[in-house]
Amino acid sequence: MHATKITRRDPAQRKRDTLRRLGAERDIWLSTAHPDHGPHQLPLWFLWDGQAVWMCTGANSATARNIREEPRVRLALPDTFDVVLLQGEAECWPAPDVPKEAADAFTAKLGWDPRTAETPYVYVRVAPRTVRAWHGEPELRGRVVMRDGVWLA
Repeated sequence: MHATKITRRDPAQRKRDTLRRLGAERDIWLSTAHPDHGPHQLPLWFLWDGQAVWMCTGANSATARNIREEPRVRLALPDTFDVVLLQGEAECWPAPDVPKEAADAFTAKLGWDPRTAETPYVYVRVAPRTVRAWHGEPELRGRVVMRDGVWLA
């Protein structure tokens, strides 16, 4: 492994890069926790609608159960160099009740429509309250690009 020269980005560029990745990427890690059973993490496909992340999971999954017990969650895009971490509260929408615009956009992006699945699914919506983004150690300072649901740049 060799070192890569890192050019420190300003907050506005970090925000632009984060929004670009949220719009383009397919996979995100969702971390939930159950008060008695502890942490639970899994990768899911997702849609960024400009305000929130939408994912789907089985209606009876550990993830859905955890969110009902403890809605605070963390999300991470799967890159250990170009880090994007989101934190917020999740809400579950039964597939038949999800807003049509969100469900149609999810299907258009990912080619899968959970509303037509044989087993019941829930859509999980997370509007981030905090977003952190950084490239390596030089960008650790100033890594918070959203606080209390407001972009800082």
